[in-house]
Amino acid sequence: MKRINEYKKLFDVQQDLDLKDLKLTYKRLVKEWHPDKFQEGDPMAAEAEVKSRQIIDGYHFLVSIAPETIEANLEEYTTTINEVPIADFKHKGMLLEISFANGSAYEYFGVNQNTYNKFCQSDKPVRFAKRNIFNSYTYRKSKNGNQE
Repeated sequence: MKRINEYKKLFDVQQDLDLKDLKLTYKRLVKEWHPDKFQEGDPMAAEAEVKSRQIIDGYHFLVSIAPETIEANLEEYTTTINEVPIADFKHKGMLLEISFANGSAYEYFGVNQNTYNKFCQSDKPVRFAKRNIFNSYTYRKSKNGNQE
C-alpha cells in the first residue's frame, strides 16, 4: 500500500485512477524531469535521473492497477483464479505474491500478516484465497503465464 500511495502522490491522484489523466500527468512529469533537460555538472541532473526513473516506474505500476486495466484483463484473471492451481506464494510486508501453475503470478497489496497466516494454515488454501484474497485486495499481474 505504501508503494501505491507514493506513486499516487507523485502523480497527484486523489482516488480513482483514470488512464487518460494519468497519461497526461506522466507526459508533463517526464518533460519536466527529463535528464537531457539539464546540463552536465548541473546538481539537478542527478536528481532528474532518479526522478525520471521513479516517474516511469510509477506510471507503469499505476497503469497495472488502474480499473481499466483490471477490467480489460478480468476474463483472464477469473479463469486463472478459478481453474489454475496455486503453485507457490510468498509474503513480504503487506504484499502477497501468488504464483499459479500456468506460470502467471499476481501481487496483492495490503495483505496483513494475520490474513497471510490464516491462508497458510488453511486446509484448502485455494478456497480461502477465493473467499478472502482474490477479490478483496488491490492486485496486479506481476508475471505472464506460459504462452502456448
